[in-house]
Amino acid sequence: MGTPDKDEIARRAADTMWAEDNATQALGIERIAVGPGQATMAMIVRPEMTNGHGMCHGGYIFLLADSAFAFACNSHGPRNVAQHCQVTYLAPGKLGSRLTAEAFERQRGERSGITDVTVRDEAGTIIAEFRGHSRTIPGSLV
Repeated sequence: MGTPDKDEIARRAADTMWAEDNATQALGIERIAVGPGQATMAMIVRPEMTNGHGMCHGGYIFLLADSAFAFACNSHGPRNVAQHCQVTYLAPGKLGSRLTAEAFERQRGERSGITDVTVRDEAGTIIAEFRGHSRTIPGSLV
């Protein structure tokens, strides 16, 4: 049996992370796709996720984007954590909406990387733009 290809490494890394990712699973976030340097995840905005304005609390939108970021930047096997993240909210997430976060790695170096995540609702409206800076730590997921 040969060396696993990049897609297989990404799948195995995602499976390893998913098994331990209690926060993402507890919110009902769905892992849609993971590939080398990319990930797509989604969640339904539930009543307990809304703020005093009746819209999705920004912390939940950030968490969805951060989860997609984590799966994308860890898709190569070595363990990575967030070093710095920022989010810009562009439209409200509405109760009952299905929000989808698509993460794409923009740069990956020996010890750090940059990954962009776009969060959209089911109509395609951009809800938020997120940029995460990752840092490689000791260990591997595969």
